[in-house]
Amino acid sequence: MLTAQEARKLEEKANIIRQDIIKMLLEAGSGHSAGSLGMTDIFTALYFNILNHDPKNPEWAERDRLILSNGHICPALYATMAHAGYFPVAELKTLRELGTRLQGHPHRTALPGLETTSGPLGSGLSQACGMALAAKMDQKAWWVYCLTSDGEHDAGNTWEAIMLAGKYELSNLTVIVDRNNIQIDGFTEDVMPLEPLRQKYESFGWYVLEIDGHNFNDIIDACNQAKAIENKSVCIIAHTIPGKGVDFMEKKFEWHGKPPDKDEAKKALAELRTLQGKIRSEHE
Repeated sequence: MLTAQEARKLEEKANIIRQDIIKMLLEAGSGHSAGSLGMTDIFTALYFNILNHDPKNPEWAERDRLILSNGHICPALYATMAHAGYFPVAELKTLRELGTRLQGHPHRTALPGLETTSGPLGSGLSQACGMALAAKMDQKAWWVYCLTSDGEHDAGNTWEAIMLAGKYELSNLTVIVDRNNIQIDGFTEDVMPLEPLRQKYESFGWYVLEIDGHNFNDIIDACNQAKAIENKSVCIIAHTIPGKGVDFMEKKFEWHGKPPDKDEAKKALAELRTLQGKIRSEHE
């Protein structure tokens, strides 16, 4: 369990990252709001508590690998990496500019600290499986984390990877599914029903945990549990709220691929700054 002070620091950090996401999307005039805000707590927990990594040495051979399969939520990844020390926070304002290192989807060779180039949904888990299998063959201790969206489970490539991980018992692979129940065309269960998602993973030989994707104790505990599971890959189904922290965006699929305009950004930032004060007062 996190101490109250540790929990407050993570909550404050996540809130600041959300504010930067809003600023980035406003500056760019394009990008994905809902999923980026919804997965901020997961990214914060990973980069500031879970991952074995070194921002000053991004190519460190023994680092854990993080694969973002649903690359469209990269504003959350970029903002978290900047606050972790991979590059200056001021560079976040260059999101999606011509020639920027912060492409609209992560580009492996553009920015130190990125493990893969992502874009086509459904491909990230296959890449993660390859890395996990290579680590096992080389008897390496580093871990592979793959972040996926629930909507991209419509892609067949995802299930090929799930099947392969079951065959090779990739116990050094942890998949975190952003179960926010939305995708660009609507709610997942209307577009292409996924349930029973847990049982589907289990039928392919995976160990499955379900958590509140906004509870830092849940996130960290699940990732620690995953390391204790032998001979199975672990899927953490993280139940999240798309647009988390911004009332008028929460649970609305219309914000999947939509950035805020100037007035909406002003309103969103005011709400997040108010929340920042509440976080501090609750832990005093």
